[in-house]
Formats: sequence, C-alpha cells, structure tokens
Amino acid sequence: MSKVIERFLRYVSMDTQSEEEQETIPSTKKQRRLAEMLAEELRVMGAENVTVSSQSYVYATIPATTAETALSLGFIAHMDTSPDAPGKDVKARTITQYDGGDICLNEQRRIFLSSREFPSLTRYVGQDLIVTDGTTLLGADDKAGVAEIMSMAEYILAHPEIPHGKICIGFTPDEEVGRGTDGFDVEFFGADVAYTVDGGSLGELEYENFNAASGRVRIHGRGVHPGSAKNIMKNASLIAMEFHQMLPAAQNPMYTEGYEGFFHLTDIQGDMVKAQLDYIIRDHDRERFEEKKQLLIRVAEFLNGKYGEGTVELSMKDSYYNMREKIEPHFYLIDIARASMEKVGIEPKVVPIRGGTDGARLSYMGLPCPNLCTGGENFHGIHEYICIQSMEKVVDMLIEIVKKFAEKS
Repeated sequence: MSKVIERFLRYVSMDTQSEEEQETIPSTKKQRRLAEMLAEELRVMGAENVTVSSQSYVYATIPATTAETALSLGFIAHMDTSPDAPGKDVKARTITQYDGGDICLNEQRRIFLSSREFPSLTRYVGQDLIVTDGTTLLGADDKAGVAEIMSMAEYILAHPEIPHGKICIGFTPDEEVGRGTDGFDVEFFGADVAYTVDGGSLGELEYENFNAASGRVRIHGRGVHPGSAKNIMKNASLIAMEFHQMLPAAQNPMYTEGYEGFFHLTDIQGDMVKAQLDYIIRDHDRERFEEKKQLLIRVAEFLNGKYGEGTVELSMKDSYYNMREKIEPHFYLIDIARASMEKVGIEPKVVPIRGGTDGARLSYMGLPCPNLCTGGENFHGIHEYICIQSMEKVVDMLIEIVKKFAEKS
C-alpha cells in the first residue's frame, strides 16, 4: 500500500465533522485531534516551524534548497468533513480492479453505488477504488488533499537534492461550514502564492468559483382557532411556501450546471405561528449574484406588503467572492499546474468551481490561491469514493509543481 493511501485511510477513520451555528473555531473539538496528529507527523518528517494555533490551524515550512528562488509556495487543505451526511465510524474498503457496473456498498441495507446514477464510475474500470459501507461519507473532501500534501512534503524533505524555494503547508478547520479562513494567519503562513488541494476528479484545475451568500427567512405568523380564522390567521408555514414559490424554479441547483447560478433551499421548518427558510445563493457573475440577492429582498417586501410589515424577516450575509480577478494577475500558477499535470500524465480540465474553497477567500486576503484536484468523486454523501491511482497521480503532480515553480522563479 502506498503511503498516501495509508495516510488517507488513517485520516478518514477519525471523525472531524464541522458544525453549523457554532461561534468557536474550530466548531468541533474533534478536529483538534487530527491537527495535532498532522503536526507531529510533519515534525517527524523534518518540517520546520510546525505550529498548531489555538484555533487548530496547522502551519509548517519546508526550507528552501536554493537561494535563487524569490517566491515561496504554499499548499493548503482542510481537515474537517461535511455535516451533510454522517461522518462518524467511517468504514472504508477497497474495490480492487473495479470491473464496471454497480457496487454493493451495504448488502444488509441494500445500498448501491449505481453506475447509472453515477456515470463517473465508467472512467475507473480496471482501477482500484476506495468506498464506504453506505452509512457515512468517506471524507475524501478534503482528507484526500491532506494526505496528498503530506505525502508530497515527505518526498520533498527526503530529497534535498531537488531545488526549490520555501514551501509552506497549511491545514484548516471548518471549511465545510464556510469559516475555514476566519482564523488563518496569511502573514504567519509565509507563502507568496499557494494552491488549495480541494478539488474533485483527476485533472480538475480551478481558478473561478461562485460568488456566495447565505440567507435566512423568518416568517412571523398569527395563530387563532381555525373556526374563527377568516381575515385573522396568518399561517407562517404557508407564507414560507409562498416565499419559495416566488423564486425562479429553474434556478434550483438540480437544474443548473457550469456557470449557471442558483438559489438552494438547505433547510425548512415551521408551524402555523413561525417558520424558517435557509438558503445559499450562488452565481459566478457578480452582477447576477447581486440581482439574486435583490430578488430575495423584493419577495420579502412584497409579502410584507401583503401580510403586514414584520411578517417576513430576511437576513443575508456574503460568504466569499469569485477569485478569478485575484488569480488572473498571477496566471503563471495555472500554467505551472497545467504543465505539471501533463508531465505526469494527467489531462488538465480547467473548470469553474460550482462551490467555493478556502482559496477563494484567501485570494481576497492577499494570497492568490487556485484550486487543484484530489481525485475524489460524489463529495458530501454516502456514495463518495476515490480512485487510488488518482491519488497517487496527484502526489506526483504536487511534486512536479514544486519543481516547476522553482524553475519559474
């Protein structure tokens, strides 16, 4: 078993799910355990300046082997896993030389990884896959990225004959709940530019992402006996349904792709007296993004005009913005990544991220940071899987990026 796979299996066995609605960083104490483990592994490898901050950010450096390199290069991944599916007691197993068709994840519960529902499987016939038992997510998002960076670091440290500048390594908590960079110290990290290793299938190379916001709609109803409700009752749940129905049906994530944005209803709850809708709002184009937010405001105003001021209470908060404008002045990062992929036999696929990464916010914090693939598929759910050969290729790619970055500098 290669070291990157051994590391990955060890990391995914640890529950590090983050949680929404928490004010502390990290949002869950269990993330600290992985942070401390990674720091110790980095010290044993010979990395320098290994630090775990009070908020569980992990920082380390690999010293330069040449004085000629002017810029320092960073690699970043996140330690937490998504709260969208169970993440405790992950039971990973390997499918050796996948021969096509459906994969039975859990015979007792009749849970399958269907090649019809997940056609990406067809790309991996003859290769080795890591899957779950169908009761939890796998955690390749982003423990694959963590394992790949750690394996790259070990290789570079073991081969001081490779010329390179200072390499900075960072692991963050709470990326999955949108707070991965809230406590990230860019100056302490020490890199001039960086890559996040937090993408999907092999070859993905991303420097565009959604503009993102979250929205919460609170409905304040009025409850009375239904027998005397005429012209008095305001059913909060029905008003919540009316609010959602006023949004464009086609701008639902299940109907969108590529550069198309959406309104995504993530949670709904309520009764006659009160109700709540939670949304995430996404669009690659900043103007359309602002239009989406304005639409929510207009819907709230319309319903308040219809049912009385204060019936609908809307709050919104921007999460991150499209990093493209921050990456374009440093486009050599994309050129280096593309050339490195080609050198190790990976076909580059430059695609827009239909989501966000720590790199999006870091780019606006002064650290240009495009995103690289990990090799994972079907993130955030029980059908998540990753190809072993893809992970090994990603490690080769990261090593090649280090080499080419030194050549560029």
